[in-house]
Amino acid sequence: MSQENIKNSLPENAYRELAPGEEYKPILDAKSQPKEVTPYSVSMGIIMAIIFSAAAAYLGLKVGQVFEAAIPIAILAVGIGTMTGKKNMLGQNVIIQSIGASSGVIVAGAIFTLPALYILGLEAHFYQVFLSSLFGGMLGILLIIPFRKYFVKDMHGKYPFPEGTATTEVLVSGEKGGSQAKLLAVSGLVGGLYDFIISTFGLWAETISTRMAGWGAALADKYKTVCSINTGAAVLGLGYIVGLKYAALICAGSLFIWFVIVPLIGWLGGDMGSDVAAMSAETIFKDFGRPLGIGGIAMAGIIGIIRSAGVIKSALGVAVKELGSKGGSKAANTSRTERDITMRTVLSILIAVLVTLIVFFQFGVLHNWWFSVLALIIVFVIAFLFTTVAANAIAIVGSNPVSGMTLMTLILSSIVLVSAGLNGESGMTAAMIIGGVVCTALSMAGGFITDLKIGYWIGTTPAKQEGWKFLGTLISAATVAGVIIVLNKTYGFTGDDALVAPQANAMAAVIKPLMTGGETPWMLYIAGAALALILTMIGIPALAFSLGMFIPLSLNTPLLVGGIIAWLVSSRSKDEAQNKARKDRGTLIASGFIAGGALFGVVSAILKFANVDWFLGDWAESNGAQWAGLGAYALLIGYFIWDSMRAKKEE
Repeated sequence: MSQENIKNSLPENAYRELAPGEEYKPILDAKSQPKEVTPYSVSMGIIMAIIFSAAAAYLGLKVGQVFEAAIPIAILAVGIGTMTGKKNMLGQNVIIQSIGASSGVIVAGAIFTLPALYILGLEAHFYQVFLSSLFGGMLGILLIIPFRKYFVKDMHGKYPFPEGTATTEVLVSGEKGGSQAKLLAVSGLVGGLYDFIISTFGLWAETISTRMAGWGAALADKYKTVCSINTGAAVLGLGYIVGLKYAALICAGSLFIWFVIVPLIGWLGGDMGSDVAAMSAETIFKDFGRPLGIGGIAMAGIIGIIRSAGVIKSALGVAVKELGSKGGSKAANTSRTERDITMRTVLSILIAVLVTLIVFFQFGVLHNWWFSVLALIIVFVIAFLFTTVAANAIAIVGSNPVSGMTLMTLILSSIVLVSAGLNGESGMTAAMIIGGVVCTALSMAGGFITDLKIGYWIGTTPAKQEGWKFLGTLISAATVAGVIIVLNKTYGFTGDDALVAPQANAMAAVIKPLMTGGETPWMLYIAGAALALILTMIGIPALAFSLGMFIPLSLNTPLLVGGIIAWLVSSRSKDEAQNKARKDRGTLIASGFIAGGALFGVVSAILKFANVDWFLGDWAESNGAQWAGLGAYALLIGYFIWDSMRAKKEE
């Protein structure tokens, strides 16, 4: 009998450590047989994977931040199920969320690395982007399965899983999903149309700066001091979800570069009569500020790995134990909620992936068996060691430090490949694709352990989540490859109007001198690394600050604005329940802004790809458009605050 017996809430011991002898019993009893994998749940998961892969790829390449799709997908799954009158949907919604959430993690792995091929002036074919994302995603799934029990059960209550907690709460409170989905749809339409007007018609400027005023232009020319902000709805929503604390940290990195380093270098250059005095503030940032950020990101990654040494050791021990056990013989005696894909199946698929991967390296990238074997070794060793590090970071703080670890992977790969005799354009292509595979594996491992924790809390079957995650990976890899190709042909990743793709630019900046023998700004890298080390010593998160140093100021200031809105709406009342209701409503609105703005951005890109040009170029570049942008942005902020404050405790 398919009866889920859904409780009103999670058990009392869902989020705390268990006492000796105490057992966690999920919402769906282990002896029940809930509906999970159905034609509806699989088809909806596929649709979510396609939509959110396209949306996340566009937004990530535009602003350098990949939004997590799990919560919006969960809200939509619950809302659509409720509005269509479906019953017993909790198990199915977990499958929808798990398949659909492949989008965000695959996108992060792909866009952090593979656009660097275009930035470096190299060819990047669809099959290269698709297969590197697919193989990386599959490796991440396979390498994390043996550690599922350790992370989701053995460490129950010791890891907070912030994103998993929020997603689980959305799924469990599914009876309220209809109103939530409606709010998400309305805010998605508002944010989407707002950003669509900017990108398609240019009725107001997407980025405004102090240059639009006379005093601002004088400050920029004489003192190299510029303040700018992106007026998009999607970036504003992203700042709300990031929150004031981390938004302030990221923005602090930008402010340090733009208001201290850039003016200081401009002043010193002018004092010494060098060519730096003739540079614009933007050029100084590119030549001096960004390398500092790259060094900081690399050091933050190293610090993260060192801090996770104990976790790596424990994970390796669990892996050896699991690999040595007979997975198939125990499956029949294992309860439904503890049943993984058998280790025999995991090993079979892993061997198949590694064999196919070496064939891909040989015939699709390197055309040299020795280099292909070397590339495979690099990928497997780094992915095996660091997937658990990524999972640990996700479980504790909810953010995946793949960029720092991928940067280290690229440097290590380049040194090894150059030592083996592979350099130049072939070496850069090989290093970037190796980095793409590893980055996707790390991203998938961190994201998937969250899905498995959600399933553990609710009581779904891990083996079903694990098996169908491969389908989500396949769909997401194909979608993101197509979107990257379209966006490259439409906007490109180099030039004044190109997509920013900050992580890919960082990867390209690091890889090129290593492979071509050019000058590498090692002193700036070292200075950035030293700054990150100092920040860590005084308790400031170095990765967030370093990302701020690298990403343009205009894309960090709206994060701060969104964070301030989140603080404002959640602190105005003396009633904490009222504050929470407002904060939660704002989260739905922000999610709508993100999803809607990104989706409409893809529509705008497709129109441009089809040579449909409605953009008012002359007006969009005028000071009038910037002042119009300031007014439109103020109205958007006002709407955001007003709608969030409408929340009632009953919601």
